[in-house]
Amino acid sequence: MTGSKSETSTMPPTQTALIVPIPQAEQAVSRWRAVLDRAASWGVPAHVTVLYPFLAPEELDDGGQSTIGDVVASIPPFTADFTSVRWFGDTVVWLAPTPDDPFRALTTAVWRRFPQAPPYEGVHTDVVPHLTIGHDAPKQALIEAADAVAGFLPIRATVDTVRLIVGTPEPNGWHTIRDFPIGG
Repeated sequence: MTGSKSETSTMPPTQTALIVPIPQAEQAVSRWRAVLDRAASWGVPAHVTVLYPFLAPEELDDGGQSTIGDVVASIPPFTADFTSVRWFGDTVVWLAPTPDDPFRALTTAVWRRFPQAPPYEGVHTDVVPHLTIGHDAPKQALIEAADAVAGFLPIRATVDTVRLIVGTPEPNGWHTIRDFPIGG
C-alpha cells in the first residue's frame, strides 16, 4: 500500500469516536488545526470529544447505536461559550468550554452505558472537555495559534448533537456514521 488518497478512502475503519461538533469554532480554528492537529487532516471537524477511542467499528450495530441515541437523548441540549485559550503543559493548546459540566455529564452518561470504552483508554483521571487547536508542534507555532484564536473569542455554541465518527488515522480517513440529537 502506498497510502494514496484512493487507497486510504477504501481502507476499512479501525476506530470510532463520539464527538460534539462545534461548527461555530471553525472560522477561528480551522487554519491552525489544518497544520497543528493531525485529526483535522483525518477529516475530523472542530469538536469536543465525548469518548475516544470508542467501540470497534464492528461493534456498532443497530442495538449499539440505539443505546447511544437513548443515552444522548437523556441529556438536555445546552449552550457553551468558548472564552479562553488554555494549555496542557506546553504541547497542547485548546479552547475551554464554559460551562464544562454538561460535557462531563455527557461523557459520564455514555461511559456508564459502555464501560468497556473508558475515555482516552483510561489514561487520564480527569477528562477535561476541550476543543484542540494544536498539539505536538513547535511551541512558537502553538503560541502563534493561541494568540490568533484568542482574537475570535468568545465563541458561543449551541450543543444539540453528538456525532458518531469512524475511520483510520490517515488523511481523509474519518467520516460520520450518524448524528444523535441531544435531548431527543
